[in-house]
Amino acid sequence: MNFLRWIVFVAVFCMGSAAIAEPVPFDREWKEQGFLRFFTNDYALRGDRLEVRSNGTVSLIWRQLDPGFGDADRARWQWQVQEGVGPTDLTQKGGDDRNLAVYFIFVDQETAKSPGSVRRLLRNANTRAMVYVWGGSHSKGAILPSPYSNKLRTKVLRGPGTGSFAEDVDLNADYRRAFGQDPGVLIGVAITADSDDTDGRIRAQIGNLRIE
Repeated sequence: MNFLRWIVFVAVFCMGSAAIAEPVPFDREWKEQGFLRFFTNDYALRGDRLEVRSNGTVSLIWRQLDPGFGDADRARWQWQVQEGVGPTDLTQKGGDDRNLAVYFIFVDQETAKSPGSVRRLLRNANTRAMVYVWGGSHSKGAILPSPYSNKLRTKVLRGPGTGSFAEDVDLNADYRRAFGQDPGVLIGVAITADSDDTDGRIRAQIGNLRIE
């Protein structure tokens, strides 16, 4: 009996591990959220990738994650920029355009039970977001405060320019460095392109997003 229980435990554990390692699809679960001026980007959900066009515009697209991702500590993705904006100061409100940014949204256990919309989440005092950016004028690896909220921290992965790169980030380590504490429950991921301040143009895509 003990041997059989062990077999069942191993099978369940392996199934759970495989599920959390699956790619996060770019499907209809992603919802666009505009900002105050309601300028919107163009997003094309292609299943394995998200194509983004930003033409003097800004908006955010996000999705809530399955509960199995709640304690994930790593994320990987590939992104490409064919056309992008120039260097900006990411700590300056109203002057912080960037090619792409990927948000990982964390909350407390109670909020995780009913997170609601991304706008509601960003107003919640218990929400924190670790943001990985392609753009700005800062050194690679810099962790910056947000000019909009003390609940957001930005880590620069790539400076301005074009190209194609694969990323592998340690969510827990970056969160501790940014906020000085352990992360809560990971409940969502969001992506933005931002070209409204410089009236620029962005042509980019992100794909093979895995959260583990």
